[in-house]
Amino acid sequence: MRILVTGGAGFIGSAYVRRLLTGAEPDLSPGAVTVLDAWTYAATDGALDPVRADPRLRIVRGDIRDAALVDATVAGHDTIVHFAAESHVDRSIAAAADFVTTNVVGTQILLDAALRHGVRRFVQVSTDEVYGSIATGAWTEQTALDPSSPYSASKAAADLLALAYHRTHGLDVVVTRGANTYGPYQYPEKIIPLFVTNLLDGHDVPLYGDGGNVRDWLHVDDHCHGVALAQTRGRAGGIYHLGSGDELTNRDLTGRLLAACGAGWERVRPVADRKGHDRRYALDTTTTRRELGWHPTVDLDAGLAATVDWYRANRAWWTPLKPHR
Repeated sequence: MRILVTGGAGFIGSAYVRRLLTGAEPDLSPGAVTVLDAWTYAATDGALDPVRADPRLRIVRGDIRDAALVDATVAGHDTIVHFAAESHVDRSIAAAADFVTTNVVGTQILLDAALRHGVRRFVQVSTDEVYGSIATGAWTEQTALDPSSPYSASKAAADLLALAYHRTHGLDVVVTRGANTYGPYQYPEKIIPLFVTNLLDGHDVPLYGDGGNVRDWLHVDDHCHGVALAQTRGRAGGIYHLGSGDELTNRDLTGRLLAACGAGWERVRPVADRKGHDRRYALDTTTTRRELGWHPTVDLDAGLAATVDWYRANRAWWTPLKPHR
């Protein structure tokens, strides 16, 4: 099996590649893994260092918006696992163009190449943010999409394109929608690595609004395992939710990170809330558990503690990535 992983130098994509090449996914034993990544600000060489010497790994530096490069790279692959995306909500609010061209047009270019080259499975890796906000209960896979930000709107459009290629062209597509994900090698602009690295550096942390926004937190290893199971066991045209059920308000999360870093609430700096800030996300994972046999295994307290320890031990990795606080 030859697997193309787009965005394979980013946070979740690189974790997926590491798992593929270290035997952490027993259903998958790839003969070759190609990483296609544009190496934007959020991708770093270090995330692939643990598997860089594996002879099965090939790295292609390039943009999924480059149709000629994508066509040449897709040729000969059995499966595409599509992580590549612009993903930071705040950046999408400030400037949406790259989100539309990368997340929508880039996905369309990949889908066209997959059709031309007879790719057997296309895994569209997406986000719970495509649903918008939910006050109570949890979204099912049949819930109408209602994105709030340019980022989530671009991901919703990409999901719909991928599913349309399945319905129109018969391309074997599965979609995964994951909860807020955390773990090592996450670029320090998202809340957990931003807060941890700020606290380790002796700086304050910015808490949006009243801190009452609720998120479901999923460890990157559990997220990647869910993607792998969708790749091997998912039904064509299927949508699979990957959520842990570990819901925390941002204020509760902040308290846990403060305690883990030995800091107090005096280090918290309230800031104006984000525009269009969704109040709560929650995924119903019944279908995923039933059809894929997936369930999260990393306890939230243990996962957060291990993540803080990783950033504490890997200061040389993240310090050069911190131009802002």
